[in-house]
Amino acid sequence: MALYERTATRTQSFYGSLDADALASLASMEGLDVPVVVTVSEPHKAARPRRSIWLGYSAAGFLAMLAYLIHYLPFAPFRVGGEFGVRRPISPAIIAIFLGVVIRNGFQLPRIVLDGARGIVKKVIPIAIVLTGFSLNLTSIEKVGGPVLLIIVASIVVATASAYFFGRMLKLWKRTALLIGAGTAICGNSAIVAVAPLIEATEKDLMLSMSTINLLGLPLMFVFPVAGAALGLSDQAFGVWAGTSIHAVPQVVAAAFAFSAGAGSIATLVKLVRVALLAPFTFVVAIAYSRRKRTGMPIRYWRLVPSFFWGFVAAALINTLGLAPSLVFHPAWQTSFTISTAGVLVDTAGLLLTLAMAAMGLDADLHFLLRAGGRAALVGIVSCLALCVVSLLLIRLLL
Repeated sequence: MALYERTATRTQSFYGSLDADALASLASMEGLDVPVVVTVSEPHKAARPRRSIWLGYSAAGFLAMLAYLIHYLPFAPFRVGGEFGVRRPISPAIIAIFLGVVIRNGFQLPRIVLDGARGIVKKVIPIAIVLTGFSLNLTSIEKVGGPVLLIIVASIVVATASAYFFGRMLKLWKRTALLIGAGTAICGNSAIVAVAPLIEATEKDLMLSMSTINLLGLPLMFVFPVAGAALGLSDQAFGVWAGTSIHAVPQVVAAAFAFSAGAGSIATLVKLVRVALLAPFTFVVAIAYSRRKRTGMPIRYWRLVPSFFWGFVAAALINTLGLAPSLVFHPAWQTSFTISTAGVLVDTAGLLLTLAMAAMGLDADLHFLLRAGGRAALVGIVSCLALCVVSLLLIRLLL
């Protein structure tokens, strides 16, 4: 019996390239026990016109701008004032992804908008990663001392490992669990964005991990000062605890300075060291992931990570060595002012990250988030609790 498929006008079979009539004649032979493919021509279809990406970019750009406007609202929780200045603990990136999810699932958006937004993340994130390197100063590592550095490294290992293994227990996707661990261990969004391409994470992995980390970081900012006072921690102990345990830099600074000025100074330094360890952390992750995928061929370590990772490391070294210039302007109508190019590049990275998060939100399916978000939140909570407990125990032992 002939097997009919609509493929092309000619086909390659066991007998070579034959047309439909020749293949049909083979089917009449007695004893032929080979499936024969008869092909039927289809009318020529005109190529679909390429859809413009600009509607998607415009929608994501509008949401990113709106996220910044909300970020700078002059009241809590967006603005937290205190004796040591004003801080804004809720990042524009998490506001942007929230707005994107709301718009995507609350309104019927044209498909051309969603298609345009979908490609933004892969194009923008590598640039944001490179520019983020200008925020790192690797010399801060030597300033904290051996015991504190040991606490930081141990905390990073515990946070990453607990998220990964508990994620496996809950059958959460491996990459999502690892990203949650990275965000908990190092510095929230920046760590997640830096690690994601190295482990071939999808946009859904990014969305779940970033949402989890940002939502858990906010309560820590308010709970830590109360917990530190209840535990009777000194300024040094609380500063190290906050610096090693709270996710984002603004949240660390807000919580530590709410405890005391001394704790705030220590926590800021510890957190900067933790952030500086992002470069070696990502390299270790890249090596480990690539070794798991090895096929017996010799490992060329310089090829284990994408090119933008080396751009990230180069940017960190440039900033550490003080090679990023500062521009001094002398306008006739006002006093002179200075602009740091490193600062401008870091701010640009933040803008690009916010744009990417807005686009990611526009591509988010709320049903998916509700289905998988519970497990991601549990993994984030366990990893965070493990980090806080281990850090506090080591502080009691070593400081």
